[in-house]
Amino acid sequence: MIIGKHVSIAGGIAQAPGRAKAIGCNALQVFARNPRSWQGRKLPTGEGERVKAAMEKLGMEVLAVHAIYLINLASPDDKLWEKSRQAIAEDYRRAGEIGADFLVVHPGSHHGSGLKEGVLRIGHALNGVLESNKNETKILLENVAGAGTALGSNFTQIHDIIKEIAEKDRIGFCLDTCHAFVAGYDLSTNQGLEQTLRELEREIGFDYLKMLHINDSRYALASRKDRHAHLGKGQIGQDGLARIVNHPDLRHLPFILETASFQGRDQDVELIISLSNH
Repeated sequence: MIIGKHVSIAGGIAQAPGRAKAIGCNALQVFARNPRSWQGRKLPTGEGERVKAAMEKLGMEVLAVHAIYLINLASPDDKLWEKSRQAIAEDYRRAGEIGADFLVVHPGSHHGSGLKEGVLRIGHALNGVLESNKNETKILLENVAGAGTALGSNFTQIHDIIKEIAEKDRIGFCLDTCHAFVAGYDLSTNQGLEQTLRELEREIGFDYLKMLHINDSRYALASRKDRHAHLGKGQIGQDGLARIVNHPDLRHLPFILETASFQGRDQDVELIISLSNH
């Protein structure tokens, strides 16, 4: 199986694969710059090659980049939308430079302009990014918890965004288990998981599903409150997570943990490896 963790880039992105390997992972996710700032330091000369060399040396199978938190591609505010468009373009450029397989982005919030207008804004932004930069990284839309006017809490909305993308072979979907659960998809039961996957298959299609963020949820089903819990310590629970990682429609995909890191050993990584062996 492909199991990864979101890890720190302290000291340079090229240090990140070693951190993931040290806790038992064969994949990882990183930020390519400070996630809470519009501005980011330039990648040092040769950093992309150092990252690629580290990935190859350590036998790491998947590298994902998560876009910065400030981006809102659905914003009706033209200034914020343009800053967001430029920011996702920069994250995409960096992801390509370091050889990342995926760039994960939250679709954004329409802030009252409506679902249709928000979807069009997202599509316009992503089409521009893909047209201007022809690297090999796929952009993955991540489902969200659904608070406020956020887009992407259900599979129909993800479908509508993908429909707007011209180069559909360069777009995909990342399923976050915590976000799905608090948005109303009951991943804690076998019946709920099957219903969720059939809706995903119908609305998006498994061809677009490229990765999962495997997180437990601190909050209840359909609460729309986004707070990750350590695996088996939340509302989805250990049994629910075991069914997810072993499901035949999902088992071949990368599973990336976004829970808080432990010092030394990582109990969440160890648990997911143990569950995947059942």
